[in-house]
Amino acid sequence: MNTFKQKISQRVMGWLTRDGPVPETPLCDFNRLRFELRPCDVLLVEGRSHVSGVIQLITQSPWSHSALYLGRIFDIRDPHLRVCIEANFEGDPEEQLLLEAVLGKGTVITPLSYYKHEHLRICRPEGLSADDSQKVLGHAIGKLGNDYDLRQVLDLARFFFPWAILPRRWRSSLFQHNAGDATRTVCSTLLAEAFSQVDFPILPFIDRGEDGSLRLFKRNPKLFAPRDFDYSPYFSIIKYPFLGMNDIGLYRRLPWDRDGDFVDEQPPPRPLSTPPPQKNMDAPRENYLHRAIHFAGLDRKEL
Repeated sequence: MNTFKQKISQRVMGWLTRDGPVPETPLCDFNRLRFELRPCDVLLVEGRSHVSGVIQLITQSPWSHSALYLGRIFDIRDPHLRVCIEANFEGDPEEQLLLEAVLGKGTVITPLSYYKHEHLRICRPEGLSADDSQKVLGHAIGKLGNDYDLRQVLDLARFFFPWAILPRRWRSSLFQHNAGDATRTVCSTLLAEAFSQVDFPILPFIDRGEDGSLRLFKRNPKLFAPRDFDYSPYFSIIKYPFLGMNDIGLYRRLPWDRDGDFVDEQPPPRPLSTPPPQKNMDAPRENYLHRAIHFAGLDRKEL
């Protein structure tokens, strides 16, 4: 019986995570994006699978997945964290790596090249210090091996239905004390918890007192979705479209002199320009007279 359930579960999981066809016209310049990424950037993924469509519907957003960019293995300062990454990734040490929570896999290390054909966007935490960046990465790396919490996705979906009409066993456990298994998470919750370790804001609740003072309150990490990193005013949105308006750089349009190089402090003298040829002022009149004779059917000799 357990074997039968496992087979059914694997088939359902395979159907949910199976990617659709690659778009014929890509929206993202992957080569440019991979060059510009920095450790601790959040990478948003549109996604092409069935579960991506479900998450997009639930969150009312085109983004179905978020991942944390780690960089290359040598970008991690802490030697213990590097050992942890090497234990979970056996590929090329020069490979650019992401950390993500994936349905059917859990929290894993994934090569950036896996998303080569996806529509991507970079969300960069503005002003995050180098030390805090390493702390964020360290917290996320410490979650490697955790399972994916599918129930949390379903809990978010329940917010679309009135609380009173749902049976108690169907109601969300997001706000219950110590609810759920601490070894399960989803992509956006994993990232929200990591940034929360250094008090970096994403979408905090802000309370303004009568004296003008401000207080910030952290949101429940389980309520975060990939779109929140896009909406957050504390993350810069960086796009690299496949057909950029500035693909031909301004430096290509500089007025370079192609006649030769020089090594002196002063540029070589300009070549003497030849005077423009004198225009024949009678030419327009002559041409006009010739056309008039032609249309009149006369011969110049008859004039």
